[in-house]
Amino acid sequence: MGKKIYVGNMSFKAVEEDLRTLFSQFGEIESVKIITDGQAGRPKGFGFVEMASDEAAEKAITSLNGSTFMERPLTVAEAKPQQPRERQGFGGGRRGYGEGGRDRRD
Repeated sequence: MGKKIYVGNMSFKAVEEDLRTLFSQFGEIESVKIITDGQAGRPKGFGFVEMASDEAAEKAITSLNGSTFMERPLTVAEAKPQQPRERQGFGGGRRGYGEGGRDRRD
């Protein structure tokens, strides 16, 4: 298995095929994923590329970090393992169901 690369400060116009083309010059690509807002479906400005080999990933990181892509300077680094996220219940975790709102009396 290769190395996963974080790609930040991306243009919101970039699509996964753009990243695949950019990174393919350094070696074989296993996967490309641009992260989108779950509700709006719009890109969040970052994504991940998984290269087939560690050598290709290191070469891509060294070459592309700070380079301009679609008029924006990219941040390219080895991806850190995803931290487990705390699940939030109904209402976003701020208040329990039924608390707050218009009928609340203090």
